[in-house]
Amino acid sequence: MKSIGKLIIYLLLLVVGFIIGTAWNQTSEVPVPEEQVAVVEEEPAPLPENLTDAESKTINLFEKSISSVVYITTSSLQRDYWSRNEMEVPSGSGSGFVWDEEGHIITNYHVIKNASKATVTFSDQTSYVAELVGVAPEKDLAVLKIDYENRVLSPLPLGVSETLRVGQSVYAIGNPFGLDYTLTTGVISALGREIQSQARRPIRDVIQTDAAINPGNSGGPLLNSSGRLIGVNTAIYSPSGASAGIGFSIPVDVVKWVVPDLIEFGRIQRPVLGVELLTNQQVADRMNLKGALIINVTAGSGAEKAGLRGTSRDKDGEISLGDVIIGVGDAEVKSNNDLILALEKFNVGDAVKLKIKRKDEVVEVEVGLTSS
Repeated sequence: MKSIGKLIIYLLLLVVGFIIGTAWNQTSEVPVPEEQVAVVEEEPAPLPENLTDAESKTINLFEKSISSVVYITTSSLQRDYWSRNEMEVPSGSGSGFVWDEEGHIITNYHVIKNASKATVTFSDQTSYVAELVGVAPEKDLAVLKIDYENRVLSPLPLGVSETLRVGQSVYAIGNPFGLDYTLTTGVISALGREIQSQARRPIRDVIQTDAAINPGNSGGPLLNSSGRLIGVNTAIYSPSGASAGIGFSIPVDVVKWVVPDLIEFGRIQRPVLGVELLTNQQVADRMNLKGALIINVTAGSGAEKAGLRGTSRDKDGEISLGDVIIGVGDAEVKSNNDLILALEKFNVGDAVKLKIKRKDEVVEVEVGLTSS
């Protein structure tokens, strides 16, 4: 009996000791105030294993640039045939990118052409109604502006297109066929190409690439391997309308001088001579004309001050052809488009040397450029 009693007492002591020890441990823990608890920020998803250096760089380029690229949808007003009520209907879509921290968005002119409303959507699916600031149909460029309130905008860094080389890697980001944020890669296939703009004027020095560019990519950026903007994707060459390995981009050097004018004036402030040119190509072909024939000279213009002559008709009805511009500086002029593109390299107020053909004589004159 004594042994059983001792065993019971021993077990009771063990239980009591366990309870006291547990209570002591709980009271000895010092609670951490909530404000001192460290908040661990969510880290970006780790890259997959066994990636090559080229793959890692491409992934980083895309993830870094995607916040600067936008999806643009447009709509137009149409009147119902029966009720005569106006309704808003979707008219197209395309891509664009952030130009500056003031909310300016760059896209193609043909993306927003004839649209009454444009909506800009970012990669986080936030959308803004955009205001049209300026257009340049002759360069297929347009500038929109959004009221982004407290949003932090990330403009794309600008590169240089003058130093590009065939074979250089390029990356196109856009929304082909309405598929959000697609990356295609390739190389520069050729430089110095020429395409027709919406204004039926040529755009020269265009970049040709084999990076897939499809409907919806229009207005999106073409980037170099450093993530810098080198072009604005504008067209594909394909009978089917799908990418056939030939896409074109407006070089960033053109974009850099067009966009500031569009933001400030709404259009390109083109320097002009102050002349009216023959625009009937059939007449020019029948005359075997090589150059830009002056039809009329604007009063008070630089052309009038320099003594340029327009085409006239005498009292007997005989036509006396005016001066034919055949050169601007070192550039040869064979057509009106050659003259327009040559003058783009100058600014309002510059004096340019023209080579003109006057009857059977070739002379040089200096003309001061004025604004259009």
